[in-house]
Amino acid sequence: MRALTMPGCSACLLCLNVLLLCGMQGGWVLSVCPSVCSCSRGHRVVDCSSRGLTKLPPGLQHNIRFLNLSFNSLQTLDNQLSHYAHLRTLDLSYNRLDGLPSSLPRSLWDLRVAGNHIRSLDKNDTAYHWNLQALDLSANELERVVFINNTLPSLRALNLSHNHFWTVPTNMPHNLETVDLSHNYLTQILPGSLARLPRLAQFYLHANRFASLPGGIFDKLAALDTMTLGDNPWACEDEDSMARLLTWAQQTRATVAGCPCYTRPVCGDADLAATLSGREFDTLSLTEPPAWVHSRFQSPGGQSPARTADATSTYRQVIPALFEAGSRQDKRGVSDPGVSFWASTTSVDGLSAHTSTTASPRPSTTKTKVNHQWNSGPRLTDAKIQTIASTLFVMATVVNTF
Repeated sequence: MRALTMPGCSACLLCLNVLLLCGMQGGWVLSVCPSVCSCSRGHRVVDCSSRGLTKLPPGLQHNIRFLNLSFNSLQTLDNQLSHYAHLRTLDLSYNRLDGLPSSLPRSLWDLRVAGNHIRSLDKNDTAYHWNLQALDLSANELERVVFINNTLPSLRALNLSHNHFWTVPTNMPHNLETVDLSHNYLTQILPGSLARLPRLAQFYLHANRFASLPGGIFDKLAALDTMTLGDNPWACEDEDSMARLLTWAQQTRATVAGCPCYTRPVCGDADLAATLSGREFDTLSLTEPPAWVHSRFQSPGGQSPARTADATSTYRQVIPALFEAGSRQDKRGVSDPGVSFWASTTSVDGLSAHTSTTASPRPSTTKTKVNHQWNSGPRLTDAKIQTIASTLFVMATVVNTF
């Protein structure tokens, strides 16, 4: 009889266990959103941008898929993100990082680190990111990057614009489709640098310091569709050195925006060039950075403008992009917002060529309230509620009986 005695506290613990078991079977998960952030989609999409953060906020779930930490004051995140093994998109743009954080999750598809103080990218920084598809390192202080052969096999988009490169990086990942090296100090392309890029379709080289280029330097780019060469100090008086480049620019199947020596605004792709030959183009649009990059310094108090939740959740702009990719789905069919590659806005109509992975900050007059809140997750069905209620009733009867 003693063995059947059940104190009230034990009954409560048993009931709690039953509730947790039912919740786990029904996919009912309790979670907390960090108080300084806003969360959605079961708290797996987390926006902590423009919060003045100097360290990683506590309380992040381990199963987050999307984390936006842009426009803060983070100086280091070394070894702090490795256990977020489900993370697909990470935005660290416009912080105070002087290097790519070590031990980043290998699950990443999209990494955005624009607008920091990174000066070099070593081979170990990207050696194990087999899943990475888009990497944005624009608006840093990069002078060199080192890639190892056969690393980053999934990388399709690489943004190195607005840095300090003098030479086009060698040994770039072979499956790249888009490379942006505009707004650097490029003066040369070493022989063989572009020989192993068979899928490269968009190549942006405008606003650099090219005076001439070796003949046949672009011949290996079989998939080339769009290139920008405007706003470079071409040595047009040296006809011998420029002849092959000018011939290639006129005869290539690709569309070349900003033909060397101002022969015409657009060359290559004969039909398109003929159609657009009568239009006027604003050459400043090839050199001016986007206004929103500086807008963060123009707001009261020097704070970066607030960003609305919908801008972060969708994380894309509807633009006439030459390279764009939609949201992707994992094996469970869960779509990841923001896992869309940065897209160059270079177009033949409005030669605006700056690219950025970070959505333009937009002022917001209404500040979203963010508190600790329980995640409802998938709602319990009536049948599950009745099952839990029945279980509790049985347990209460047992307690009263004994």
